[in-house]
Amino acid sequence: MLDRLTGSLILLVSLAVVVAEWTGARPLYLVAGSGVVLFLVLAAGRVPKGRWPFLAVSLGLTLWAVVSREDAGAILAKALLSAAFIAGFFVALAWLRHAAGGSPAIQRCGQYLSEQPPGRRYAALTVGGHLFGLVLSYGAIALLGSLAEASAAREPNKEIAAVRARRMLLAIQRGFISTLPWSPLAFAVAISLSLVPGASWAAAAPYCAVTSLLLLTVGWAVDRIVKPRIKGPRPPPQAPAGTRRDLLPLLLLLILLVGTVGALQAATHLRTIAVVMAVVPTVSLVWIAIQSRGIAGGTFRHLTARVRRFAMEDLIGYRSELVLLTTAGFIGTLGSALVAPLLAATGHDLAAVPGWVVMLALVWIIPITGQLGMNPILAVALIAPLLPEAAELGLQPSALIVAITAGWALSGVTSPYTATTLLIGSFGHVSARRVGLVWNGIYVAVLAAALSAWVVLVAHL
Repeated sequence: MLDRLTGSLILLVSLAVVVAEWTGARPLYLVAGSGVVLFLVLAAGRVPKGRWPFLAVSLGLTLWAVVSREDAGAILAKALLSAAFIAGFFVALAWLRHAAGGSPAIQRCGQYLSEQPPGRRYAALTVGGHLFGLVLSYGAIALLGSLAEASAAREPNKEIAAVRARRMLLAIQRGFISTLPWSPLAFAVAISLSLVPGASWAAAAPYCAVTSLLLLTVGWAVDRIVKPRIKGPRPPPQAPAGTRRDLLPLLLLLILLVGTVGALQAATHLRTIAVVMAVVPTVSLVWIAIQSRGIAGGTFRHLTARVRRFAMEDLIGYRSELVLLTTAGFIGTLGSALVAPLLAATGHDLAAVPGWVVMLALVWIIPITGQLGMNPILAVALIAPLLPEAAELGLQPSALIVAITAGWALSGVTSPYTATTLLIGSFGHVSARRVGLVWNGIYVAVLAAALSAWVVLVAHL
């Protein structure tokens, strides 16, 4: 009963936010915020202890705001709305992941990429990690990582198997990370756009695409240069299962999603996150309906069963992630509102700092806080509202988006507390810290230098 109520609450929060954004029905924001509070209360005792500090900090900041601020109601409402948006965005992506999980075409595509011969395997899995990351988010690492693990396990030579597994897993991780700077379906883009006044995805996307290209090409170059040399004869390459045609359904889906999001945002001028939260579940439901054709019992019956399973099983399984993400957004938004007056009282004016210095600082501060246990959502939600508006720094809003998403990507590939390094470490049977700082050490060093130079260039464009 409690699980059903929890799943229903998250769906209600998501629906309330979407309808409020598209219709302007502001009372629904109150419904969404109240739903988040009730969800956290219900979930508090049913999540791992590692989530309790986030709940405790959320409660502490709430008490601080109530005691110290006359506008406590307004800033608490803003923080709850931020948490509600994050929950709604997560639910939208979960819909897509659920639809993809029932698609044989997606499985065939992943199999084809994971079984490429050695000369093409890294590039194939990097591109695959990127494409699957757009659709499945972190589920891309779970899907391709399991296929990579199975592929390496079939290799009888233990040395070759270990090298193959490491290179395949890093290719998947780096491909996925490269989606963060530009994809409208990525948390990094959606949250950054909501925190930087005047920023739009259409304006930032061309610059952020260059960031993604750097992430991909630096990864490929580092792999080619520093890959281990195997002693002795290598086994003959095996022909991959399937053909390039297996990639077509995934490519068509991505074109549909990105094209629809871009067109609707241009037509409606709504925020990117609001458009994504409406488009992705709609496309997912249509996809599930297509999968349901010809199944015994009828399309509608199977569709309703899938929707029920999503609400009562999938969303409950994501309860821990939802607690982490919503509290991170809440803490960051509320914390920045409480810290801003204290920062102003010190007399320091960030507007006096050159814009390129601020952008460079963002690239480095976000991954450094990741090493200290701060989720990128928390770090960005805390830092971004403290920044002056882009014009005061002599920058375009898009420039700040480039810097924030670049720092977010670096945090995603290095922090031992992010899902990417935890998942790769699990498949590679090593610690997440080893993945971030040892396996990715040279890659991160080269990438940090390249991204630093890129954001400084963007600041002067």
